[in-house]
Order: sequence, then structure tokens, then C-alpha cells
Amino acid sequence: MSFLVEENIGVFLVLTVILGGGAAFLAGRGLASKWRPVWTAVLAMVPLTFGLRFLHYALFGSELTSIHYLATEFVILLAACLLGYRMTIAKKMVRQYPWLYQPAGPLGWRSRT
Repeated sequence: MSFLVEENIGVFLVLTVILGGGAAFLAGRGLASKWRPVWTAVLAMVPLTFGLRFLHYALFGSELTSIHYLATEFVILLAACLLGYRMTIAKKMVRQYPWLYQPAGPLGWRSRT
């Protein structure tokens, strides 16, 4: 096939970065809102990566089991998931323990003492 997703940066950006990354970001927020450990975010990205790879295969004729593209998509999704996770944990720490912590940027908190 001449129209592969890997040859078209627009399809990659829309499907992997925007749609997949948005879903991963929201998954990270959801895991953090329930105080789940961070390793669950890594596990949650495995089926999302395979699902996204299947969409590339079914819609655009890409390789289904390409290790290179699976790893690339997993890293992108994991980064978005961890970003959502960390932002939510930082907000929760400051909101739930205001006498102990104050904000230190969008991804962190620091002690008030």
C-alpha cells in the first residue's frame, strides 16, 4: 500500500498524538484522582497502545505488529498519561493538604515550612 500512516505525518499527529495522547492524558487524570500508584499508568497504556496500533492498521493499512511503531506509540501515550497523572496529583496534594503544601508549578508542590 502506498498510503501508510507512517508516511503521513498528519495522520500520525491526529491519531496518535491528539486522539491517543488525549485519551492517555485523561486516563492519567483518572488514575490519579483515585490515588492509584503510578505503575498502574504504565499498565494502562499497554492496551491503549495496542488499540491505537489496531486503528492505524484498520483505517490506514499500517503494519499491525511493528515493534518500532508500537514502542513509539507507547512512549508517546505514556508521556501524556504521566503528565496528566502528575498534574492531578499535584493539584490534589495542594487542595487536600493546604496547611502542609503550596503549589510549586503545575507539576509539583513544596512544603509550607
